[in-house]
Amino acid sequence: MKKAFIIFLFISYSLCQEPAPIKSGIAPYKNEYSKKFDVINYDLEIGLGEKSEQIAGIANITIVLNKNIKQIPLDFTGLSIQSILINNSSTNYDYKKGKIFIDAKKFEASQTLIISIAYSGKPDDGLIIGKNVHGNHSVFADNWPNRARFWFPSKDHPSDKATVSFTIHAPSKWKVIANGALIEEPKISAENAIGPKESRRTWKWKSNVPIPTYNMVIGAAEMDITTLGVASFAYSPSSPRSDGSIEVSNWTFSEDTEKSQPSFMRSIEMVNFFATKIGPYPYEKLVNVQSSTRFGGMENASAIFYSQEAIAKGRNIESTVSHEIAHQWFGDSVTEKEWYHLWLSEGFATYFGALFFEQSDGRDDFIERMEKSKNRIFQSKVTDRPIVDYEVRDLFKLLNSNNYPKGAWVLHMLRGLLGDEIFFKGVSKYYNKYNNKTALTDDFMKTMEEVSGKNLQYFFDQWIFSPGYPIIEFKQNWIPRNKGKGKMIITINQTQKKKWPTFIFESKLCWDDDKCIPVKINQKTQWFEIISDTKPDSIYIDPENWILMDYKNK
Repeated sequence: MKKAFIIFLFISYSLCQEPAPIKSGIAPYKNEYSKKFDVINYDLEIGLGEKSEQIAGIANITIVLNKNIKQIPLDFTGLSIQSILINNSSTNYDYKKGKIFIDAKKFEASQTLIISIAYSGKPDDGLIIGKNVHGNHSVFADNWPNRARFWFPSKDHPSDKATVSFTIHAPSKWKVIANGALIEEPKISAENAIGPKESRRTWKWKSNVPIPTYNMVIGAAEMDITTLGVASFAYSPSSPRSDGSIEVSNWTFSEDTEKSQPSFMRSIEMVNFFATKIGPYPYEKLVNVQSSTRFGGMENASAIFYSQEAIAKGRNIESTVSHEIAHQWFGDSVTEKEWYHLWLSEGFATYFGALFFEQSDGRDDFIERMEKSKNRIFQSKVTDRPIVDYEVRDLFKLLNSNNYPKGAWVLHMLRGLLGDEIFFKGVSKYYNKYNNKTALTDDFMKTMEEVSGKNLQYFFDQWIFSPGYPIIEFKQNWIPRNKGKGKMIITINQTQKKKWPTFIFESKLCWDDDKCIPVKINQKTQWFEIISDTKPDSIYIDPENWILMDYKNK
């Protein structure tokens, strides 16, 4: 049975209910989101109840007008609006097709406005309200890709990052997590706090670092808090600690706290590694949270959400943890400006997540991980599409082998091409240039060109903007000479699909385990000559596993 809310909102305005929610995950071909205004900050107040799926909310949204604009469009769907104010004055608005269109004709370019929207209802998506895996009530946001609009009005697109603060009124026995730093200790909620009349505490969290809306989350439930310690090498300019170090903790359901330890025990080591390799940690803290996300892990800035089922079943999800922590730098801090460049988030997190294990567990472990990911690519049909694929309409279909393992392999091949020193120097420069901002593939390419002094257009054209990978076929012809000596003529054919390009890459052609010559593959068919004292027993290419390719007669 749902408990009725007593909503303390601006009741003088008529209730406006949108008829039907839009389908989540659908986005326009290109960024059609208005560039005529920028969101600077979201100040969100949310009232929650223990047994209710209803929420009450007040969103104070600070925007700057870049141009004169007739209407301010905000994404919002499925909930009832009680009032909308601009700078504390009433205004006209229209609410339809998943958007609020707010009258802005009387305002001029360069003005800063605070839009205040009071609303309520049951979110259709985005904020998951219900019972957790142990049957206890819980509330967890799950916004990716564009599902924040289901529980707070927003400019729900990664191109517009903003700071965010949360004031959450939640049942007293619950703990509440959110982005940023806890700005005051939880206290008993005020009598007139929005939401239900029950025993509640008010939690306040604030992020002073701009993040995309898909990262803006809250989580509320009965939970255990385990402090792991501080990442002392991860200096963060956002840290509330005097030495700039980052506190790392786990928030889990009490039934699963012990089960979670193997997965999270190296979190501090991971944060320190990424900070050393990439640059300063971008946020105020790092919390690993057991939650009701639909994903295995969700990289919300400073508050990562993990699958409650995986943890409850005692699975070791350490690889996921490494991936999601790497996201704090790539995806969260440096965010793709357009969804179609998702590899800048997922490919980077996949590769750097694996790099942690190369450093901690050795090269063999790393190569094994890369080989498994290579096989995922070979088995995927999505390789018939380029990584940056503008034909995708359902954003959930971007969660594929192109953006994850193939994106990681692109970085791996670039590392092999440039060498460790230049590669990591370039990645660090890219991060430092675009942290807390947005970027596209060309931004990354140009940064790597600047650092390396190489023209990398061909590399990105074939691996990012074209489909497929090389499939190599060997043909061998041994021509004997005196005393067993001779030469081997090797024909290398690229046999991949016709609609895939002829790939250009540098590698090594090897025989008999220890003999190699450098080769540059740049044609569909090429010939190479090996002079040998004996007929080679085996011939192979790429002995150090730097190239994403499949080849016959392995």
